[in-house]
Amino acid sequence: MKDYRKAKKTVDVSVGESVRIIRELQEISQNELSKLTGIPQSTISGIENDRIQIGVERAKVLARALKCHPAVLVFPGWEIKDLKAA
Repeated sequence: MKDYRKAKKTVDVSVGESVRIIRELQEISQNELSKLTGIPQSTISGIENDRIQIGVERAKVLARALKCHPAVLVFPGWEIKDLKAA
């Protein structure tokens, strides 16, 4: 274990990109996600393209539909060391 080296973060992911990635991994279209959540498809597109902020309530609704924790959507790339800096 002494040769262990933590992987370096090479890509920053936005909130919208995290929503899109999780949705696509589950093979759900924006239209299907819209039906599951009641959020208009145009709003989902806006979130995924970082034109619309997700907000707490939408994050909860999207997380339920995508079967993940809302923090996965809202805080992509969050690291524990960020807590120490705060």
